[in-house]
Amino acid sequence: MLKMMIRTTTAATSSSSCYCWSSRGMNCLHSNFTFLVFVNNYFAFFHSQPSKPIKSTRTQLEQPKRDLPKITNVEDAFNVFDRMLQMRPLPSVVRFNKILGQVAKLKHYSAVISLYNQMGVSRIGHDVCTLTILINSYCHLNQMGFSLSVLGKFYKLGLEPNVFTFNTLINGFLVENRVAEAAGIFNKMIAGGNCQPDAVTYGTLVKGFCMKGNNSAAIQLLRKMEEGACKPELVVYSTIIDSLCKDTLVDDALNLFSEMMCKGIAPDVITYNSLIHGVCKLGEWKEAVRLLNEMVSKNIFPNVRTFSVLVDTICKEGMVLEAEGVVEMMIQRGIEPDMVTYCSLMDGYCSRGEMSKARKVFKLMLSKGLTIDVFNYNTLINGYCKSKMMDEAMKLLREMSRKGLVPNTVTYSTLVDGCCKVGKLGDAQQLFSEMQACGQLPDVQTYAILLDGLCKNRQLSTATQLFKEMEGKKLDVNIVIYTILIKGLCIAEKIESAKELFCSLSSRGLQPNVRTYNIMINGLCIGGRTSEAEKLLIEMEEKGCSPNGWTYNIIIRGFVNNNETVRAMELIQQMVEKGFSADASTTKLIIDLLCKDKVDPALLPLMQKENYELNLPRSKLNRSSDHPNKH
Repeated sequence: MLKMMIRTTTAATSSSSCYCWSSRGMNCLHSNFTFLVFVNNYFAFFHSQPSKPIKSTRTQLEQPKRDLPKITNVEDAFNVFDRMLQMRPLPSVVRFNKILGQVAKLKHYSAVISLYNQMGVSRIGHDVCTLTILINSYCHLNQMGFSLSVLGKFYKLGLEPNVFTFNTLINGFLVENRVAEAAGIFNKMIAGGNCQPDAVTYGTLVKGFCMKGNNSAAIQLLRKMEEGACKPELVVYSTIIDSLCKDTLVDDALNLFSEMMCKGIAPDVITYNSLIHGVCKLGEWKEAVRLLNEMVSKNIFPNVRTFSVLVDTICKEGMVLEAEGVVEMMIQRGIEPDMVTYCSLMDGYCSRGEMSKARKVFKLMLSKGLTIDVFNYNTLINGYCKSKMMDEAMKLLREMSRKGLVPNTVTYSTLVDGCCKVGKLGDAQQLFSEMQACGQLPDVQTYAILLDGLCKNRQLSTATQLFKEMEGKKLDVNIVIYTILIKGLCIAEKIESAKELFCSLSSRGLQPNVRTYNIMINGLCIGGRTSEAEKLLIEMEEKGCSPNGWTYNIIIRGFVNNNETVRAMELIQQMVEKGFSADASTTKLIIDLLCKDKVDPALLPLMQKENYELNLPRSKLNRSSDHPNKH
């Protein structure tokens, strides 16, 4: 079975082979059947393998120091420290450093600084270790300015910072997302010459660059390592591969993966998880299957993260049945699905409207003692709202409160949207008020949802008040908000007011997008002002906003409904030349005109056949094919 599964990848996976991925040419598996074949084969293979032994995670306990009392809390540390200060002669700085180090391990960094200050008052000297512990404490307290002051003290006292000192500073800057300063410390190490970076230095800085999305800088650092004595290891390669995959640069990630294996560095499950996640995000199922088979052939067994990535991606493709199979296989192999796995499966059911199954997964999570958070509730609430099951969604909101969970802005925005879509505007407004009373401030998206619901239901005065409220709160009133208002005015047949608002956009520092133009053009057409609509069509092109298929269909219908069929025919020709086609509504109007002999039958070949052929009399089809312009 193993040979059948991996015969196509044996050459590629050989440890002695070097392969390049400059052009993968991967094909997406759109067929559910193909995936099922893989799952069945893979299950069979996986069941044939012995269960992977669980490695003990126990670490060898450090032997207690005979000359150092046991310190389990800060009070112990201060008591020991005070006793040491009473000793004559005073203990060496090494023993004081041990106290500082133990307090730092307890994460009481302010206490470390306090003890250090007492050392100064007692005229106890400092060494490199003392000052490095002090820098570490300031870094954890996000006080990098003080950390740099301590670095200056090194040189003032004639001490030479070691690699641990510099690594601590670099990590401190990266924690604060100050990558440039971290790189500056690294460059200072290189320029100084006395203290060269080690594997931890490079690994920390590579991680920082990747967190910032600066993959090129991370790769440049990797190349620098290759040139020096400190060669890159698996962690550095895996960090960069993961970052490339997150940025959908999967080709580059696979090239680096190939390069790593050529150098004899064996990948682990973390490396493969990053690659599988990357190719899954691109929908490259065939490559995901290849990587999964490859890792198993190397006796690198998938973990819960691997399967969670697969389940999430499968569900997003709508293949929830296959996702169920993967979860079942996990359980059979003794790999317990985690919160991420179950939440992905639940979201998959919600996206298909299978709310009873989604609810069962939710209950299963509870029965297994998993900690249900706001995100999990939001997923299920969103599913109920999409299925227009608002009573169930509201029950979940109340359940959250009973369990001590605080619904966030996403929770309320989802519920407000659901209420608006089923016409329960009173409930939507009540939720909007409730969220503010609970300390959850609505964001621009929440306002946009409620504003859109009010406008669609012709509650323009309430919508206007809400808009003024937004302005009063100095929220970023963007083009989306103005587009909703313009649409609301058009629905209320206040076309002139809509046009005035549209024309004022530029003075407000906003540029209408294609949706804004489409809504305004549609409003003008409904009001019978087709000449103004056509001027707007010309204007949007002049201003660099290209019309789309919706634009042309809207204005063509406007001319047809206004009995301006000649201009409608010209626009149809223009629309087709630009690569757009008539939608169902436009096609129906043209068919009606063709049946009444009000337009040229030469239009027929320009329309979508599947939209009208079944409804059009055979005589009209024949007349079209005989038209002289056809040949």
